[in-house]
Amino acid sequence: MEFIFEVIDKTNRKIRLTKKQWSHIARKHPQMTNYKEEIAETLKHPLKITDYSLDENVKYYYKYLKQRFAKEKYLIVIVKYLNGNGFIISAFFEKYIK
Repeated sequence: MEFIFEVIDKTNRKIRLTKKQWSHIARKHPQMTNYKEEIAETLKHPLKITDYSLDENVKYYYKYLKQRFAKEKYLIVIVKYLNGNGFIISAFFEKYIK
């Protein structure tokens, strides 16, 4: 499996962005193509981390990007943990923290 990047998050866990998931994110959310560095930074220094109620292995990482012109200023990075390793499953912008 090829990785675009691997970071250690705020909770000291390893999280990877695979080429396969990046192509999924870029296809589904084309506005994200210029935000790879911000995605990595969101994992390292999130404003908030929340749980996904339907799966305890999924976490939402948020970062507020005030310089964005769009109304959606919260970058959300969704991570799934498998066997102690995290994998980014999606990333996009939201107006609010859920």
